[in-house]
Amino acid sequence: MDQKLVVVGNGMAAHRLVRDLTDAAPGRYAITVIGDEPGLAYNRVLLSSVLAGEVADGDTELATRAWWDERGVTLISDRRVTEIDIRGRFARLKGGAKVPFNKLVLATGSEAVRLPLPGADLAGVLTFRSNADVAAIRERSKAGARAVVIGGGLLGLEAAHGLNKAGLKVTVVHLMDRLMERQLDGPAAAQLKAQLEQRGIDVILNAESAAIHGRMRVGGLRLKDGRTIAADMIVMAVGIRANAGLARLANLTVNRGIVVDDQLQTSEPGIYAIGECADHRGTCYGLVEPAYEQARVLASVLAGRRAEYTGSLLATNLKVSGVNVFSAGDFTGQAGSEAIILRDVGRGTYRKFVVKDNALIGAVLVGDTQDALWYFELIRSGVPIAAYRGRLAFGRAASERHAAREVPILCDAAA
Repeated sequence: MDQKLVVVGNGMAAHRLVRDLTDAAPGRYAITVIGDEPGLAYNRVLLSSVLAGEVADGDTELATRAWWDERGVTLISDRRVTEIDIRGRFARLKGGAKVPFNKLVLATGSEAVRLPLPGADLAGVLTFRSNADVAAIRERSKAGARAVVIGGGLLGLEAAHGLNKAGLKVTVVHLMDRLMERQLDGPAAAQLKAQLEQRGIDVILNAESAAIHGRMRVGGLRLKDGRTIAADMIVMAVGIRANAGLARLANLTVNRGIVVDDQLQTSEPGIYAIGECADHRGTCYGLVEPAYEQARVLASVLAGRRAEYTGSLLATNLKVSGVNVFSAGDFTGQAGSEAIILRDVGRGTYRKFVVKDNALIGAVLVGDTQDALWYFELIRSGVPIAAYRGRLAFGRAASERHAAREVPILCDAAA
């Protein structure tokens, strides 16, 4: 075990890399994982559930201390890496300590974007990205308080859900004309908006934030159109930015994120990057599954096996503010495709399937996502769907049933 591997970052991508690598090549490396947050790696996807009181803080940990010890990993928590010395092959920690490496992986994740609004420095203006953010929100939360969430994407709606469940009066302000515009089409987003409003969350679309009002602490948010929304707390959830500062200081190639090749190697041999900080073929993925796919490939590479990462098929499958949502592939529909749509307003469900050349290329589900993984596999595999195209919108069981006397099921199609 003379090869020293240092992993900078102790999040979900780092944990998955260590798991896969120690399974594939136990003892090949002396592994050190360095994280700037206190405690062990945890599941950020569950932060809204923690805020809502649905999940206990400790239940978000991805592995116990004993798990890391059993795999021979040295964990350094609550310490920030300030420099990567490529020539000297060491990482410098805040305070000056050096951690030597033969190979190094940057899994530094991303940081929440803060809008440079007037008043953004007032007490009560927060972000929603980490355990520390959840703790700060909790500290300022009390039943009946008014919270404004800026941003109607995944992160913003997760924050809104947690705040709503915690008893706050929540308003979501979104710049675009629909919620989750990167994952949902217009009708699906409208369905989601209606269900959020039924749960007591106000949604304002086409709304650009102008300034935050207050003396010493937040009092409200003023929009560009002149409206002001009273608030005791404002949570900015307008996006994330790759944490690539260390890479820049080390003169690695950086675009939107740290540029990597198909082996997840940066511009410097022996230094790699995975997860939200990595920029692969011009794309920075902000979702968990691509990070896990990258970790799996890099674990194989570090284990001495042939492997390459060629990109990820984007898919979202989760519960947004209590509403099940799934989308994958080309759900808007390219030239030559057609859409199969099933909508049940009474049940609060919406299903859209985009078909081209006898294959499923995209899907959106709201409300009922029971067969989401099956649809995802159809999209990823590209298998022909002619045999059950007419039943596709009704799920896997109906699609795969071969009873000769089955009553035909029809659904609307729109070009």
